[in-house]
Amino acid sequence: MLVIVAPGQGAQSPGFLSPWLELDGVADRLRRWSEVAELDLVHAGTEASAEEIKDTAVAQPLLVAAGLMAARELFPDEAVARKLVGAVAGHSVGEITAAAAAGVLNAHDALTFVRERGRAMAEAAAVTETGMIAVLGGDPEVVAAKLAEHGLTAANNNGGGQIVAAGTLAQLEALKADPPAGAKMVALKVAGAFHTEHMAPGVARLAELAPSLTVADPQVRYVSNQDGGVVDSGAEVLSRLVSQVSNPVRWDLCMESFGRLGATAVIELSPAGTLTALLKRNLKGVATLALKTPADLDKARALIEEHAGEQQEDQA
Repeated sequence: MLVIVAPGQGAQSPGFLSPWLELDGVADRLRRWSEVAELDLVHAGTEASAEEIKDTAVAQPLLVAAGLMAARELFPDEAVARKLVGAVAGHSVGEITAAAAAGVLNAHDALTFVRERGRAMAEAAAVTETGMIAVLGGDPEVVAAKLAEHGLTAANNNGGGQIVAAGTLAQLEALKADPPAGAKMVALKVAGAFHTEHMAPGVARLAELAPSLTVADPQVRYVSNQDGGVVDSGAEVLSRLVSQVSNPVRWDLCMESFGRLGATAVIELSPAGTLTALLKRNLKGVATLALKTPADLDKARALIEEHAGEQQEDQA
């Protein structure tokens, strides 16, 4: 079974879209999407500095646009794509990309949603000085207890002993001064404590937007960050996208679901690499491919053909 995944905030890097603009039609498509995103996506993905694309209101639309663009280059025919893909999932903002890939949202509404999500989260982050720090290793129970002791939230569980703690800067400083035994601390370059109560204003804003969007039920399995479950209702997917802003990302449970569903190959959409690394550590024996540039398209297509052959044998 082939799984398509989309990365979250932090996967972007300066100029990562430049090679994609060499493909026919990509620049024009991104310019059309720029009107919806109210952001110059071409500039953001090619010429903008690392500081510019770190801005939550810029990073999130850029990531979703990049994922949608890569998916269209990989699967020009959406009907064919949905026959070949067994499941989709995204990490944090990547869930919006995944929702569009599954047919829950069209590209216009996906970009409208992420535009408002990015702005709302940026505004919420500006209210209080907050941040996130990766806690690598250590006994999970000890890590959980230490985070609770300092009033922090386990905002991401990425599997393999990687927990992302989020809270105020004062709380994070206290954790760095008193870390869990055996754990390594790595500060993350993000604008705030995403997926925590600090993002509650963003939930309210997206809840107001949601009724204006056109939603359909997923055409392929949609694996949710909330609990790793497969969601078959478009309305439920949208509801989870809204609430996800202030709730933890359980990527560990998503990967467990891929294994239970019988994943044999996973392709990560551009800007790829982050999720592929996690998958390699947590899903042994499953082929992975990071679709970073157009140079990776042929390898991705070959993986898809191999997967399609396996499907036909299974069906026979």
